[in-house]
Amino acid sequence: MTSTVRVVVEATPKRAFASALDWPGWSRGAKTREAALGALLAYAERYAPVAALGGASLPAGPVELDIAGETEGDASTDFGVPGRVSDPERRPMDAPEARRRADLVAAAWHHFDAIAAAAPEALRKGPRGGGRDRSRIVDHVVMSDHGYCRELGLSMPPPDPRDPASVEAMRAAMLEVLRQPSDGSPIAKRWTAAYAARRIAWHALDHAWEIEDRSEPR
Repeated sequence: MTSTVRVVVEATPKRAFASALDWPGWSRGAKTREAALGALLAYAERYAPVAALGGASLPAGPVELDIAGETEGDASTDFGVPGRVSDPERRPMDAPEARRRADLVAAAWHHFDAIAAAAPEALRKGPRGGGRDRSRIVDHVVMSDHGYCRELGLSMPPPDPRDPASVEAMRAAMLEVLRQPSDGSPIAKRWTAAYAARRIAWHALDHAWEIEDRSEPR
């Protein structure tokens, strides 16, 4: 039996992103819209453990993508970031759905932490990863999350990426915001709750998979 996954697409003439609307973090980019949709399907197997960590299960069997929204991209898209809020992400969200999505964001962080902890410091160089090694990627993800706090209406001191307690305190505050029901309007200035969950989880998983792809076999 075929299962349907709702997808939002963000595209420019240079780059596109396809994101599973109901599964924060399951989002892939490519040079074209069609390639991004294909990459999204190809990454279902890699996303499935994250969904399981979040207490959910991806649809079993063949998947059919339902394009629920399309958005014109901008310079952020070209840079490699899914930066536009889609129309479906401006709709109300009740408390159970908000909690479900927040649990998937937490799962994305846990997945990132586990992969980073198991990876060597020196990562393979090349087109997939550029020059950053593991600790610099960890720093980047943690400090990006601190920057995202502003979009959630939070004002917090920067955490120490080497101090798990300070990182967990920041994440807990972010999850508390994401667990709240939403009327679909921006939380603070730009990001709606649905987009915030998608963007935060995407960033953690994109770098988790980068670390995996660039780790030399032990």
